[in-house]
Amino acid sequence: MTTLLQINASINNGNGQSSQLARQFVAAFQERHPDAKVVVRDVAAADPVPHLTAERFGAFITKPEERTPGQHAVVEYSDALINELKQADIVVLGLPMYNFGVPSQLKAYFDHIARAGITFKYTEKGPVGQLTGKKVYVFAARGGMYVGTPMDTQTSYVRDFLRFLGMNDVEFVYAEGLAISPQSREESLAKASDEAKRLAV
Repeated sequence: MTTLLQINASINNGNGQSSQLARQFVAAFQERHPDAKVVVRDVAAADPVPHLTAERFGAFITKPEERTPGQHAVVEYSDALINELKQADIVVLGLPMYNFGVPSQLKAYFDHIARAGITFKYTEKGPVGQLTGKKVYVFAARGGMYVGTPMDTQTSYVRDFLRFLGMNDVEFVYAEGLAISPQSREESLAKASDEAKRLAV
């Protein structure tokens, strides 16, 4: 059975355009694969991931037998996020752009799933990602037009981070110009929606 993990990073509690595009993909995928298991993780609104602190990072690097009860709780939370990701065959990320970057809550999620010895390991040839064999679809929604410009810091960052963890098969779908005009918004969302449904094979 295929397991699909949908990650929403919009602060609008699933109502953001990136979340809606991700949901459209998932709905189309479920129509074609009714036996698929779908897990939804809202990292920004419904269940925001705590931002990384010295205390939380300290819990990650403390030996298990030396962790305090509070540190064990921190690690168990991180482990749950990682196990969710490990079990997924397909990852669908709804990615809004806030002030030219990724939502801080998504960065916090990344900080909780990037753990040496678990989701990546260091070798003599450099780091090696451990979360291999997954297909990732990223649905990026932006108010302006950024693809192919130096202001699109999201694409390279997200792609590089996922590759660092071993996820090399990543496809982006963009809905841009959503704040430029009603026509631009409508046309861009329609195009991205069609692409989402086409990709859900």
